[in-house]
Amino acid sequence: MKIKAGLEIHQQLNTKKLFCNCNSELISKTPDFTITRKLFPVAGETGEIDKAAQYEFEKGKEIVYEGYNNQTCLVELDEEPPKEINKKALEIVLKIALMLNCKILPASQIMRKTVIDGSNVSGFQRTVMIARDGWVKTSEGKVRIQSVILEEDAARKIKSEKKKIHYRLDRLGIPLIEVATYPDIKSPEQAKEAALKIGRILRLFDVKRGIGTIRQDVNISTSSHPRVEIKGVQEPRLIVKTLYYEAERQKKTKEKISHVRKALPDGKTEFLRPLPGKARMYPETDLPLLIFDKYHLKKLKLSLPVLVSEEELMKKYEISKDIARDLIKKSKIDDFNILIKELKPKKIKYSYIGELIINYEIPKEILLKVLLAYQQNKIGKDSIVKIIKDYEEKRDIKISKYELIPQPELEKIIKEFIKKNKDAPKGFIIGQVMKKTQGKADGKRVSELIKKLK
Repeated sequence: MKIKAGLEIHQQLNTKKLFCNCNSELISKTPDFTITRKLFPVAGETGEIDKAAQYEFEKGKEIVYEGYNNQTCLVELDEEPPKEINKKALEIVLKIALMLNCKILPASQIMRKTVIDGSNVSGFQRTVMIARDGWVKTSEGKVRIQSVILEEDAARKIKSEKKKIHYRLDRLGIPLIEVATYPDIKSPEQAKEAALKIGRILRLFDVKRGIGTIRQDVNISTSSHPRVEIKGVQEPRLIVKTLYYEAERQKKTKEKISHVRKALPDGKTEFLRPLPGKARMYPETDLPLLIFDKYHLKKLKLSLPVLVSEEELMKKYEISKDIARDLIKKSKIDDFNILIKELKPKKIKYSYIGELIINYEIPKEILLKVLLAYQQNKIGKDSIVKIIKDYEEKRDIKISKYELIPQPELEKIIKEFIKKNKDAPKGFIIGQVMKKTQGKADGKRVSELIKKLK
């Protein structure tokens, strides 16, 4: 299938909001207050009104904004100028841009992008280009990165009524990185591969996790149809399906105009709105230019993480492909390396350490403490997961609760069972001893002592 496609990947960053000091957590409780507004389109840099903005305005809907006393400020309500851009968010985006082989702009103007569907109280979204002209490799060739942009996320749509739309302000202003590629993608499979590679790089840094924290849009054109933008292709596995369906739709449709479509869960799409143009952009007058110092960028380059492949991890640590893949996917490679360096495993297999890191959300410092206790023969292997689960439930660890019974005491218990069960097989005695000691005896050690004492 011959297509021409590009990606736009949006990922929330795990910092405070971009232009104020409010926290960036979503809230489920009933809002403390609401305000109602109606938004109007304004002319952009070209002096024209953007047709997508005009389209939204003509719907004639009022917007109801839901806020919270302790997490909604005057910046979010568009009653106060924005604060200085969040420095942590800016540094994360600079590092991601460098990992994507991009050229950082020496200076950049924060812009306003007209958005009057109600998702931005001000009627515009603040956005700033940080870098451009990078690339990622795929099996079908390089996919060039057109731009890396830092912008504020929109408010969260809660419900839509006949003449009103309700938006919650908890999401408004969360820092969002947008990575846009050139239309270098030639197949649906290459689009998926490029999205996964970019996603891997994003997850190397402090980004938010979970449903709704990353959003993917796909641009596609065929020889018979101009560009169509598809919004909200949430999962990489749906990219292939969506592009195949859209290419088929473009072949059959008689209406050959560029527009925006919405991705549906089954991979198909539906019309959303006209395609926006350059008329919606104009400079942000409340904030200064961003200047990027060359010396600071050199320091950032030296601090970048190393991007390793599944094959490299498998070969170096003799672990399975599944473990290598999940360590990469969950950005746990640094934790894995630190634990291995500290433990210098002899008694513990690398694969087991990997499984623990992947399957349990536990700080590496706590996990190290537990594994050291096992390596030093203070606890048995069966107790490792019990201690971890205790921590997950109570946020506390008590290794002493699971410390192994001293050998003299253990030998005494084993001798008693051997005496009572002279003709019983070894496996039966092991089971009885393990039951009696309630996890405070190491199974391998019990087996060795039975062999010695029987």
